[in-house]
Amino acid sequence: MMTAEQLIATQKANAEALFGLTEKAFFGVEKLVELNMAAAKAALQDNLNHTHAFLNVKDVQELMALQAGYLQPMTEKAASFSRHVYEIASSTSNEFGKAVEEKAAEAQKAVAGFVDTAAKNAPAGSETAVAMIKSAVAASHTALESVQKAVKQATEAAEANMHAVAQSTVSTAKPASRKR
Repeated sequence: MMTAEQLIATQKANAEALFGLTEKAFFGVEKLVELNMAAAKAALQDNLNHTHAFLNVKDVQELMALQAGYLQPMTEKAASFSRHVYEIASSTSNEFGKAVEEKAAEAQKAVAGFVDTAAKNAPAGSETAVAMIKSAVAASHTALESVQKAVKQATEAAEANMHAVAQSTVSTAKPASRKR
């Protein structure tokens, strides 16, 4: 049984964890806003430069070269922007994952402590029931570890796929712009 002080301490720790996660979420959103603002400024400047160059075109060949030279950097910038968005989202997600793992570990310790305390105070003859409870707690701990490993493997696979797609996009765009 938890004392009032333990309950208050638990609630305080949970509130601090919630505020910590909220701060991490806002930090991620702030990074996305900064990235979007930088991308918007760069796009405006690129469009201004392209418009000036377009207005100074003298012939069709110069126009075609201008257009071909404009598309390649756009593809690379789009791929770079996507990578940055993914990195920010991945970093924020990792922070959340770490926090959840820490809380899960704390909860497992608390449950194990509760089971040990209950086992010590259990009446004689209840050893079988206590052993079953300990076995169930151990099984849930093993299941949680398996889920965490599966999530990490899925995340790593998604990251590898994202990087492969980004590289493929950039490498595909390069030959296309050279053909023009």
